[in-house]
Amino acid sequence: MTDFLLLAFTFLIAGVIAVPVATRLGLGSVLGYLIAGIAISPLLGLLGVDIISIQHFAEFGVVMMLFLVGLELEPQRLWEMRGRLAGLGGLQVGGTTLAITAIAMAFGIGWTIALTIGLVLSLSSTAIVLQTFNEKGLMKSDGGQAGFSVLLFQDIAVIPMLALIPLLALPELVEALSHASDHGSEDHGSTLSLVADLPGWAAGLVTLAAVGAVILIGGFLTRPLFRFIAKTGLRELFVAAALMMVIGIALLMSLVGLSPALGTFIAGVVLANSEYRHELESDIDPFRGLLLGLFFMTVGAGINFALLFNEAALMIGLTLGLIAVKAAVLYALAVLFKVRGSDRWLLTLGLAQAGEFGFVLISLTVASAVLPDEIAARLSLIVAMSMLLTPLLFIIHDRLIAHHFSTEQAEREADAIEEVHPIIIAGRGRVGGIVDRMLSAAGYRATVVDYSYSQLEMLRAFGFKAYFGDATRPDLLHAAGIGEARLLIVTIDNREQINALVRYALHTYPGLHVIARAVSRDHVYELYEIGCRDIIRETYDSSIRIGRSAFEALGVEHDRAVGMAQAFDQMDRRSMIEVADVFDTSMSAHQNTALVERVKAINEEWEPELRQRMDDIRLGRQDTE
Repeated sequence: MTDFLLLAFTFLIAGVIAVPVATRLGLGSVLGYLIAGIAISPLLGLLGVDIISIQHFAEFGVVMMLFLVGLELEPQRLWEMRGRLAGLGGLQVGGTTLAITAIAMAFGIGWTIALTIGLVLSLSSTAIVLQTFNEKGLMKSDGGQAGFSVLLFQDIAVIPMLALIPLLALPELVEALSHASDHGSEDHGSTLSLVADLPGWAAGLVTLAAVGAVILIGGFLTRPLFRFIAKTGLRELFVAAALMMVIGIALLMSLVGLSPALGTFIAGVVLANSEYRHELESDIDPFRGLLLGLFFMTVGAGINFALLFNEAALMIGLTLGLIAVKAAVLYALAVLFKVRGSDRWLLTLGLAQAGEFGFVLISLTVASAVLPDEIAARLSLIVAMSMLLTPLLFIIHDRLIAHHFSTEQAEREADAIEEVHPIIIAGRGRVGGIVDRMLSAAGYRATVVDYSYSQLEMLRAFGFKAYFGDATRPDLLHAAGIGEARLLIVTIDNREQINALVRYALHTYPGLHVIARAVSRDHVYELYEIGCRDIIRETYDSSIRIGRSAFEALGVEHDRAVGMAQAFDQMDRRSMIEVADVFDTSMSAHQNTALVERVKAINEEWEPELRQRMDDIRLGRQDTE
């Protein structure tokens, strides 16, 4: 017990110290965990800790992570990704394998060993890449989606790799392994399997049945199970059920020789539309975070520093060579699949490392007499070092490449605007898109300007007309016909850009009607101070509708619920105008004494009035108009 507590305390204190420091320095949490693992590796060596065993346990964090990723993907969206999943992912695995195999054979390595090395190094780190994408908010970017497609295909590709690698066994290594087993004790490495002794066709049927069972469990059995557990009111039981489901699916996948991460991903996709999705996310996420952190620390602690110091130049050269080869393949595929700008480099640098599944394949190659121990040791070191360098590649992307492309994009010539209409929409994302569709349905034409290549490509694919350009630039607004326009609708999602555009438009064209999107209540006051009087809070109307639905759920008739919502809306708008003249954009709202006092006074004066009016409407004592 004492040994376990000491080991747990060592990992926890290392992570608690290193990760905040690394994050504060802008290095990211992943690099912090890796550094923590390197720092404690001497102590773990003194304690005789089996790092590989801990690493296998911590890999369950990857399983949980893919389950959570699956929860964010509806089946329809996954189907829409099929082109990139098979094309981009398949070509990356195939292209990288062929490139590395060819290079290895050029250095005189036999084709079986060269192919094995190519397969192992073709995989990237799902754990590091997805964790970094989520931390930096890059998951929804074009590069993030392309990277996710590649990583998902790689996880699927592990399955045929596990079947292929034992077929590449070297006769001399097989003989040596059999001699070693003859002198060894009884078999300690046996693993439970449902397909080990079955013929190929039967194993295939069992595997398909297991995948079908996962879909069945996720689609039909989880809802009644969680509904039953929810009635107990015991949160810890819900957490236990969530873990039970994830572990059970991972176990089933392992028993039929499939990737546990793939199985839990499928389950997550099936549950993406479940009403318990958010509860599952909140219950699983803490375990996912802890296990991934432990995994990254074991990668850092598992680096063979003796081998690294003895062959430093060779190991560093091979690691950098691997990153260069994978980056070249990824860049070529990014060009082929039209991933542009900084997203192209995000895909290129983000996935240029080897991955955690490489350790699994290396263990298999040694056990299957495919690779000699000395090559396997060097391969493991290359995998670990490439993973260690990945956070640095992300830093290069963020601080150099992304900055360069943002500057270049700002200077890039905008599209020539061929059609000018009396309405201009700046930004056609999730807000501007709905506005554009509503106006178009009513017969109004608008000139739409957006600053996202990926967004414009998607719009043009569906036949929508939009122009690339920065709507805050006066020359582009002039080209869009702002001088003759009746209405400017600002729906871009950057607060500072919204303010700059509204300020310019109102100052330069006083007669122009401007409708501006506000990202928060404070932003409303900023736009009001600038001079805009038609301001729409992006979440306000949906919040009012939720409140109205809450009234109806509590038994209020629909018409009266609508009236109560309107009463609140009218009072809220009045209070906004009352407060606007004391709002000061130079300080936080809670630091503005005059603002705080005005809000308190309004609440004391108007709250009883609003409550009385709500009661009158609810009880039918006055008209709901």
